[in-house]
Amino acid sequence: MSQFSDVAFDGLYGATIMDHYRNPRHRDPLHSADMSVHEFNPFCGDEVTLRAQLDGKGRFARISSQSQGCSIIQASASMMAEGMVGRSAEELEELARLFRELMQGREMSKESQAKLSDLAALQVVRQYPVRIKCALLPWTALEEGLDELRRSRGN
Repeated sequence: MSQFSDVAFDGLYGATIMDHYRNPRHRDPLHSADMSVHEFNPFCGDEVTLRAQLDGKGRFARISSQSQGCSIIQASASMMAEGMVGRSAEELEELARLFRELMQGREMSKESQAKLSDLAALQVVRQYPVRIKCALLPWTALEEGLDELRRSRGN
C-alpha cells in the first residue's frame, strides 16, 4: 500500500503527470538568469535546460524549465519548476533531497509528504526502474545549478 493514499495511481500516466506533460508550466524562455544549467542523458535523449532569476531576498522569482524527451521528464521538470517559485536555495535543496528519497522508496513523514505536494504523483515511476532517471534529470540540473550559484556567490 502506498504512503500517499490520496493519490490515484492508474498506471504510469496518472492525471497529474499527464496534466503537467500536456500543459507544462514555466516553459517561457528566460533570457537573463542568475542560474542557468543544462543536463542531457545521452542514453535516451532526454534533456533539460533550467534558468532562474532570484529576487532581492535570494528567493527564486522567475523560472524557465525547458525539457525535451518523454512525458516523465517533461512532467517532472514542470512540477519542479512550479515548486521552485518563491523558495530559497536551502528550501530547494531540501525539496530535491525529499524527491530523491521518494524515488528511492524511502519512508517519509507526513510533513515530508506534504512538502512534495503534486510531486508525490511521480512515485509511480518507481514501478518502472528504467524511468527513474527520467524523473530525476531535472532535479540533477537543479542541484548542479544550486551548486554553481553557491560557488559564484562564494558560499
